[in-house]
Amino acid sequence: MDNVIFSFLGTTLDAGFSAQRWSRWRPTIALCQQEDMLVHRLVLFHIGAHDALLRLITADIKRISPETVVEPVLLRMRDPWDFVEVYSALHDFARRYQFNTEQNNYLVHITTGTHVAQICLFLLTETRYFPAKLLQTSPPRNPQRDDSNAFAIVDLDLSQYNQLASRFEAEREEDLSFLKFGIATQNAAFNATIAEIEQVALRSSSPILLTGPTGTGKSFLARRIYELKRAKHQLQGDFIDVNCATLRGEGAMSALFGHTKGAFTGALQARAGYLKAAENGLLFLDEIGELGLDEQAMLLKAIEEKRFFPMGSDKEISSQFQLIAGTHRDLSQDVRDGRFREDLFARINTWLYTLPGLKDRREDIEPNLEFELERIAGQLGKKVRFNSDAKKIYLDYAMAGSTQWAGNFRDLSGSLLRMATLADSGRIDQPLVQAEVQRLSLRNQGSEQSALARPSTLSHPDWIALQTQIDPFDRVQLAYVIQICQQSTSLSDAGRSLFEHSRKDKKTPNDADRLRKYLSKFDLSFSQVQGW
Repeated sequence: MDNVIFSFLGTTLDAGFSAQRWSRWRPTIALCQQEDMLVHRLVLFHIGAHDALLRLITADIKRISPETVVEPVLLRMRDPWDFVEVYSALHDFARRYQFNTEQNNYLVHITTGTHVAQICLFLLTETRYFPAKLLQTSPPRNPQRDDSNAFAIVDLDLSQYNQLASRFEAEREEDLSFLKFGIATQNAAFNATIAEIEQVALRSSSPILLTGPTGTGKSFLARRIYELKRAKHQLQGDFIDVNCATLRGEGAMSALFGHTKGAFTGALQARAGYLKAAENGLLFLDEIGELGLDEQAMLLKAIEEKRFFPMGSDKEISSQFQLIAGTHRDLSQDVRDGRFREDLFARINTWLYTLPGLKDRREDIEPNLEFELERIAGQLGKKVRFNSDAKKIYLDYAMAGSTQWAGNFRDLSGSLLRMATLADSGRIDQPLVQAEVQRLSLRNQGSEQSALARPSTLSHPDWIALQTQIDPFDRVQLAYVIQICQQSTSLSDAGRSLFEHSRKDKKTPNDADRLRKYLSKFDLSFSQVQGW
């Protein structure tokens, strides 16, 4: 492959017109004197004010390296120390230049030119506008002997450096652990979600939308994202946490966008509002689906333009904030129903992540126990631990497929708090666990009975028609099966819940197939009943 080098004419280091110039180190000339690297083409940037020097350097290169083709490129700029001018000129050149990486090996020489030019070349190479490696030359260490072979090539693809790659991977693992509160979560889908959120959080300032049932940790994760970005010096402002379900009417407008004194009855003082409070920080709008359409319209403008009108003011104010939104609602359905603006949904849904409920992360229950107990210790002022036999009983119940955990991690935390509060000598024993399991079982049964009586299932036309064709016994059983299907994320998930005990007796349980066959007895499918 041919070596093509991009370099600036060194108006100081390359200067010299007398015969004595051959005794001086001139970086552009030295480029073409390397024994280990033949320069096939030298693209030489200049600004037109040193034409005589350019002609001399070209002639000297032809003398010492006839194989090198010098290609002078005039960059039109008035001030070589103006960052915008230099970067723009080089950027325009790189976009026009016809690179051919299959035939040529490209190098960017960063020894000559102003410091601004060197920085711009580095940035454009690092961002791959120049698909090249960096080339640094230096004068001979011993001028008394020929030591012109003083150059270093730097590949900015850091993955090529094993030691650096290992270090960056370790740092990334630390960031992932930070987002997960140091909990060694085992759920593959959740871990994959957090891994992508870590990348997005550190590379993008676009809005992030967190969805999922209540109690899955959206607010905790949003704060953790903020703390990670602040630790990386990407944010300087505060974390503003707003539950939109608590905002209503004029109070919503005032809380979000602020108001002037006298804007409405009772507005005795001006108020900045949450959007202004989040300037240079992060605004977390939990339950964003609860906002009214008027607030949604103003929020869209504020997100896109970072400008908005406080209530009662005819003067816009600005606030540079980053946004994370959370909701347990299906916003796409709300858009179809006219309850949520389509344009706002499109704007906040650049990065959409769904946090799974606890019933879909049962393998993460045990790793969360120690974390929750540590957190509870801060509330109670005492350390609390499980006895090993008590812990096994609790985990057997907590991880069972029939345990619903309707409030997700919030319910788990509440359960542990109750046992920790009642624990004598800081130990959670069998009687405490058995009493708590009984309490949770009663709640679980109540939620199941309430769910079975849900009008959305029993009033569906297909269900009403089917009831007239099957026995009363089958109606009760099928209604429960339909309810579990509607609460589950997949056919297999529903099967695990329905066949929780009998599946243990099978060498290769196929819960999905068993459930599919059961539904087919009534000419039903999983996707069909999920839509009821």
